[in-house]
Amino acid sequence: MTHRETEVLVIGAGQAGIAMSEHLGDAGIEHLVLERDRVAERWRSMRWDSLVANGPAWHDRFPHQEFDVDPDAFPTKEQVAAYLAAYAERIGAPIETGVEVLSVIKDDGRPGFHVETSTGTIDARYVVAATGPFQKPVIPPVVPETAGIHQLHSSSYHRPDQLPAGGVLVVGAGSSGVQIADELRRSGRPTYLAVGAHDRPPRRYRGRDFVWWLGVLNKWEAATPPQGAEHVTIAVSGAHGGATVDFRRLAESGVHLTGRASSFADGRMRFAPDLRENIELGDENYLGLLREADEYIARNGLDLPEEPEAHGIGPDPDCLAHPLAELDLAEAGVTSIIWATGFALDYDWLKVDAFDERGRPAHQRGISTEPGIFFLGLPWQSRRGSSFIWGVWHDAKFLRDHIVIQRSYRAYQPTGATLTAEAAAAERDARTAPAADADAVSGSDDLAAAAPEDEAVPSP
Repeated sequence: MTHRETEVLVIGAGQAGIAMSEHLGDAGIEHLVLERDRVAERWRSMRWDSLVANGPAWHDRFPHQEFDVDPDAFPTKEQVAAYLAAYAERIGAPIETGVEVLSVIKDDGRPGFHVETSTGTIDARYVVAATGPFQKPVIPPVVPETAGIHQLHSSSYHRPDQLPAGGVLVVGAGSSGVQIADELRRSGRPTYLAVGAHDRPPRRYRGRDFVWWLGVLNKWEAATPPQGAEHVTIAVSGAHGGATVDFRRLAESGVHLTGRASSFADGRMRFAPDLRENIELGDENYLGLLREADEYIARNGLDLPEEPEAHGIGPDPDCLAHPLAELDLAEAGVTSIIWATGFALDYDWLKVDAFDERGRPAHQRGISTEPGIFFLGLPWQSRRGSSFIWGVWHDAKFLRDHIVIQRSYRAYQPTGATLTAEAAAAERDARTAPAADADAVSGSDDLAAAAPEDEAVPSP
């Protein structure tokens, strides 16, 4: 067991921790990155085998390194993990793996924090919690373990043959739920999909991917979700080369759609009477983006191919015209439930006053209410894309700049006072910190989202 000191301790070596390390290193700020598993572990072990990124390679990346794949392709999860590991190695990130952080407490009588880890203790002036949004899988307490149904979270699903024989009910129609349901249907299993509120943008429209449209329409820069849509997820997929998620076509292919799974009793799952509403709201979201895209093209005089057929909405499948109110799972041959119901945050190890009354990080753009504690990789931390690869890179830069500013305050001495060695070093670093990379903040490098977004669980 060892004791060490560092100026900045970054906890987590996924995309958030790696981005933070790059910016700290560029500013010459001493730091250490701790990871309890491997670099980019969640991409390696908490995703299903066939997963690909939800955005094309030209878009889902850090500004200073491209994927070694076709720019319009959707990288596999293994390629994303390898990309992040290679990036960390290229920038020389001081990452230590296999180290678990057990607790972070505020130092008494001096600035900074005392950190207990599985390998020793660390004193740090600043701590960045870069553990991201996918921390604790959430399975709602709907179906008891004694019900005789095999249940697992989408983060534990890897492939169809890991499930017992029989049909599957997938709960949650964000990107994860939609893609898993489609894979199960393709494997020949009877598949049901419980559909909640969602957005479903076009995968491509008039020759451009939806990530491009969100960029030029400034939708990635939205600071907060629309009123009433805090728990609405995006149904989008890069699977099979990328295609627009169309629930009607999914139903025609053999997936039986239902409303939200609301309760369970006597072997029967009951569904809310909201399937049509959820589907039609998703349709309106889809058509609304098409209209905005058309207006943008006309306003800017762009020569992009017209696509009138994209505005058509297909006929209602029988499961939408006559939605199920309940399903006897045994009678339907359903032996498994996959809960694509999102994640909860888990900061039990962070024992400081940096949370609100509901246990959520209290922060402004990642700067917490506890001076010296920062959060990185949270959904909507500063914008819509904050929890994704490009967004977390820009948020990390903002936090780095804030740390540089704080160091300059620490370095200040009244006129005529003698600077301490620490203050002089901080002042020098503050003066010489690099300016923003012009390419990194230009529209051409405004990159975006990678991981699928699960169906969110409404807060209690």
